[in-house]
Amino acid sequence: MTRVRRFFRTYIPFSRAGVQELIAYRVNFLCFLIGEIMSAFIMFFVWKAVFNSTGEKAFMGFTMEDMVVYLFISFLTGYLTYSDGAFSIGEEIVDGSIAMRMIKPCSFDMCFLFQELGNRLISIAMIFVPIVAGVEIYRYVITGVLRFDIRFFLLYLLSLVFAYLISFYFNVCYGFMAFFFKNLWGTSLIKETLVSFLSGAVIPLAFLPKGLALVLNFLPFASLSYTPVMIYMGMYSVSQIIYSLLLQLFWLIVMYLLSKLVWRSAVKRLSVQGG
Repeated sequence: MTRVRRFFRTYIPFSRAGVQELIAYRVNFLCFLIGEIMSAFIMFFVWKAVFNSTGEKAFMGFTMEDMVVYLFISFLTGYLTYSDGAFSIGEEIVDGSIAMRMIKPCSFDMCFLFQELGNRLISIAMIFVPIVAGVEIYRYVITGVLRFDIRFFLLYLLSLVFAYLISFYFNVCYGFMAFFFKNLWGTSLIKETLVSFLSGAVIPLAFLPKGLALVLNFLPFASLSYTPVMIYMGMYSVSQIIYSLLLQLFWLIVMYLLSKLVWRSAVKRLSVQGG
């Protein structure tokens, strides 16, 4: 109990710093949020055009109602599980501040994790409830039936936690590459695009060829967006939900261990450019 108390006493201040940072740069936060929401609406009109052109009520097993729910819950999931650990680590390596962080008597990755959790508190307060409420109101208006299922919602929250932690440790691993490449700005753009596609945030993985979809569903990227969204929508059976959650837990352990391995190798190659 004492160790747990000491742990939180050490890292809670980083969460407070994350909240203060977001408040200090609130215009940047709001502009980013507005841009992401506009992207979601653009995709809505794209898929609406696709469904209108087919003349069918369903496309690849999805109705237009399903597609709207998928788009906005996918946007919400992607926004809440997004981690900028790679960018932050890369910047600290470039300007030399990484050296000061390394001499502190605390875990390197835990500092970043709790700082990001502080940011997430504001995000959850501002967009989580409105988007979930809006999606459920839309479903009720279209179908006349309340489709919200508390069981799927709670399982979605669990899957969302796993998704965020996988995303965090994946980005930590990628951020450590700055020890070798010195600058990650260019490759970050490629990484974000690939992850967005492979996670099903752009196109549901069910729309892809069966063999490719099977492979992508096993990779960790599907756990970032596609898995939580499909659980929320109730499109997975009980066995599929259990398998998906266990797969997420597997990839979380893999990414965590990989981050420790890469850190031990990368820290030996520290070469500060700035400072």
